Amino acid sequence: MASTAHFSTKDRILGAAEELFAQFGFTGTSLRQVTSRADVNIAAVNYHFGSKENLVNEVFRRRMDDMSTQRIAALGAAVAQHPGELEPILAAFVEPALALAQDRHGGAAFVRMVARAYAEKNDSLRKFLSDHYGHVLREFAKAIAACVPELTKEELYWRLDFLAGALTYAMADFGLIKRPSGVAEKTHRERAARELIRFAAAGFKS
Repeated sequence: MASTAHFSTKDRILGAAEELFAQFGFTGTSLRQVTSRADVNIAAVNYHFGSKENLVNEVFRRRMDDMSTQRIAALGAAVAQHPGELEPILAAFVEPALALAQDRHGGAAFVRMVARAYAEKNDSLRKFLSDHYGHVLREFAKAIAACVPELTKEELYWRLDFLAGALTYAMADFGLIKRPSGVAEKTHRERAARELIRFAAAGFKS
């Protein structure tokens, strides 16, 4: 019973922080707001996370650990089953992220929080993301480079940056293409993934 309570308190704090960071940003959200939303005291936040910076990091880790694992597994399958083909590699990068955005348990809040991370200058968060998830991008860069060996390393990373930006935009779903009425969310996301993968493949090959 104690273990369940321990988990639920930590999870409530993470969920509340994610919603508030998405709404007000990282600097605009206070720990007092988090404790009020999660219905816990400040001692619980300090016990589980130690600091606001660690709380920010753990909110990202909660989503990104799973997404990174899915991406690496899908990348391995793409390289093994479709050697030399670019689009399956891009699908391994794009599809887990769009699936996360579709997750009804906080996916939308996480996407808004990612957009905040792009907009706000937060060097410690960027270092945390680079240290913990930079290896995922490097694995994809290596696999893509094998498909388009004519690109220089600089060109490759420029295009990866553009892909990451386009993917974040697609995850946020605030572009010109809106989900038509009568079309399921899953169907709309799958269409978005196909179009983005085709677009990115053309960009890498150009």
